Amino acid sequence: MDFYKYQGTGNDFIMIDNREVLFPKDEINLIKTLCDRRFGVGADGLILLENDNASNFKMVYYNSDGNQSSMCGNGGRCIVAFANYLNIINNKATFMAVDGLHRATINESGIVSLQMQNVDTIKIESDFVFLNTGSPHHIVIVDDLRNLDVKTKGASIRYSTLYEKTGSNVNFVKQVGENHFALRTYERGVEDETLSCGTGATATAIAMHALGKTTSTEIILDVEGGKLNVNFDFNNKMYENVLLEGPATLVFEGTIEF
Repeated sequence: MDFYKYQGTGNDFIMIDNREVLFPKDEINLIKTLCDRRFGVGADGLILLENDNASNFKMVYYNSDGNQSSMCGNGGRCIVAFANYLNIINNKATFMAVDGLHRATINESGIVSLQMQNVDTIKIESDFVFLNTGSPHHIVIVDDLRNLDVKTKGASIRYSTLYEKTGSNVNFVKQVGENHFALRTYERGVEDETLSCGTGATATAIAMHALGKTTSTEIILDVEGGKLNVNFDFNNKMYENVLLEGPATLVFEGTIEF
């Protein structure tokens, strides 16, 4: 079976065209092995592109632990670029994901703009913010982002009593400008820091606006693998028309046997 390796600001994925439904989706160990950086292709996750009656295609996402997971923003941007490469779309798409329908466009520079789900529920505590942008995100403001042990600190929160049932992604953020923030993310399912997290960037941008750290609705986020932009409208306590924007790049392609 042919596969394609894509990355979006360092968040990397194995992409497989599964429109003929040939991939063994229930083989968790196979997916886990393919994502392993020593024994497989190596990726933060595996994404299947499948047929969908109501849109251009369907996105089925698996974390690197082999389990199907919630929405992945960078993965969503990468699958749009993949569909464009396969000539399924022409720089404009609607697709179905686990959290519902998404729309996306690709500009002349290859930047993918992905519409995320609306957000109307934000939990603000004294030391963190929690919200769901297709995946659950715990957000903490820190002073020394560069020297933070993201894996250890992130795991301690992810497995804490706050998130005993489903776990949560954990984001550590530092403000660097009026509408500019630096971000590092611990991702559940990967169980480590990733170079970028699209739903995490989206959640962080909304959280910083909700906290009053910025009044801008156009947020720049420095992630470990590059830059992402998050734009939104804020009306009647609702964050809507939320757009996650950034590059999505084909790295290489190959063939796997199983």
